[in-house]
Amino acid sequence: MQRWSKLFIPTLREAPADAEVASHRFLVRSGYIRQLGAGIYNYLFLGQRTLNKIIGIVREEMDQIGQEFFLPALLPKEPWEQSGRWTGMGDNMFRLKDRKGAELCLGMTHEEIMTTIARNELRSYKQLPQIWYQIQTKFRDEPRPKSGLLRVRQFTMKDAYSFDIDKAGLDKSFELHDSVYRKIFTRCGLKFVAVEADSGSMGGSQSQEFMVYTDAGEDLIASCPVCGYAANLEKGTSLLDPLVELAPTGDGAPELIHTPGMGAIADIAAFLKMAESSDIKCVAYMALKRGVAGKPDTWHGVAAFLRGDHQVNETKLQGAVGTGELRTMQAEELEKYFNGPAGFLGPVGLKPDAKPLEEGLTVVVDKSLEGRKNLVAGANKLDYHLRNVVPGRDFQWTLTADIRSVNEGEGCPQTGKTGEGCAGKLVVGKAVEIGHIFKLGYKYTEAMGARVLDVNGKEVTPIMGSYGIGIERILTAAVEQSNDANGFWLPASIAPFTVVVAITDMRDELLVKTGEKLATALASAGIDVLLDDRKERAGVKFKDADLIGIPYRINVGKKAADGQVELVTRATSTSVDVATNEAVTLVKQLVDEENLVASSN
Repeated sequence: MQRWSKLFIPTLREAPADAEVASHRFLVRSGYIRQLGAGIYNYLFLGQRTLNKIIGIVREEMDQIGQEFFLPALLPKEPWEQSGRWTGMGDNMFRLKDRKGAELCLGMTHEEIMTTIARNELRSYKQLPQIWYQIQTKFRDEPRPKSGLLRVRQFTMKDAYSFDIDKAGLDKSFELHDSVYRKIFTRCGLKFVAVEADSGSMGGSQSQEFMVYTDAGEDLIASCPVCGYAANLEKGTSLLDPLVELAPTGDGAPELIHTPGMGAIADIAAFLKMAESSDIKCVAYMALKRGVAGKPDTWHGVAAFLRGDHQVNETKLQGAVGTGELRTMQAEELEKYFNGPAGFLGPVGLKPDAKPLEEGLTVVVDKSLEGRKNLVAGANKLDYHLRNVVPGRDFQWTLTADIRSVNEGEGCPQTGKTGEGCAGKLVVGKAVEIGHIFKLGYKYTEAMGARVLDVNGKEVTPIMGSYGIGIERILTAAVEQSNDANGFWLPASIAPFTVVVAITDMRDELLVKTGEKLATALASAGIDVLLDDRKERAGVKFKDADLIGIPYRINVGKKAADGQVELVTRATSTSVDVATNEAVTLVKQLVDEENLVASSN
């Protein structure tokens, strides 16, 4: 039992002016966090207490499959150079030098460091598989910190790494983490979905994100309500409805048409009385190619072509051409690569590179343009377009790839065991990522020279996986999914306290005695209890209790003289009068039911 009067719980009636999302507003108002700098937060008593409970759940479940390590946050340059990520991480990495001039960084993640341990210590297949994890502070030089704890520069991560002798072993390690992650998020009371995801700078053959739907999220998830398919838009695909092609004009060859001032797709579609899907959209980028073996970084032109009613997914495009950074072409670059102005760019007449990011222009055509006919495209000439454009006949490309973002209402891409397609239509919603698991493959072990002897005595490279959970993101996701105008409520498993006992009048000796006795009994029963013994009005106590995330409240008021107290369930804002001597049993029953529901989901 702890007494509110002795604790530091600095609640606020007003949210900070820059708080854009519910979790930011309420975590500040409830006294969980205070901002120290951009993307840097102090965790106060209630916040740290909750994070410790989340960490406890994570540690308990991870200990079932792995071994806990603790690695430095201050890391030397050399392992990152060996993996190729010293330059690849770009400005997201905090870098510094020591007094002797040696270059170091603050750890964003620890693939390289775990791999150095494996390289130095593992010698035989008999030592595999290994799953090593840590719960450690991570650093990211986030360019636009915002949304409270959702986009920060310092955060806590549980990161785990697996080393296996072959792909079958990696599959098993991946499945173990998938199962454990589901248990962790369920125990934390989250309503989550597992989705296909892009591996990004981590690399690897497969990755899966665990997401919580919320309007505060910056990720977009496409999902099917019929079959359960779900994917981040960076990975999601869909089935497109058949289209009716435009009829050819003249002899069917590309025809130059005057389209003054019609640089927008909507304008040209209205002018030619056609659907935007019959237009070829061009989005022009410059892509960064990292130098190797001492060579400098270079920028190369990339032209992305897709349907006029579709949007480029830049993450997909980056993966297709093999770059970690894109930026929009400037006017002088458009002149160099297209010899034409923005708004009238098109593929006809371009000379694409044979391979991505060579000396000329990398031309990427979205798969939705394959097989299309009689399309309209910019003519690379001010106020002119071409019609009757046929991909493959009138222009070529460097590569075709899925580079578009799926749209809500498009068909689900899943097929059943019989080969029949799912009839569902995709819905798109915002979500927050709380965990991510990767099949890294050989990227790090190969680059860093990790080797073991297999069963035949042959030297082989171990295969690797990486698995992360954002500790603070579990808290923010829980707040986002369970709040109202008065505050928020957390599941008992991660709340700073399970129940608050509010003595409504500290001047009344009977109420004080009843509250003290009840709080002691709750604590003796193993229930985390906070006794509100402040000399405040009852209304103030109720408002504070509603604000700070505690799932249950017992009000000790005038009915205590008749042997009754009021039991309030914060999630439903409902209350019931119960016998004082039955309150402990009822609270335990509510918590047990909450845990039972969580374990059955």
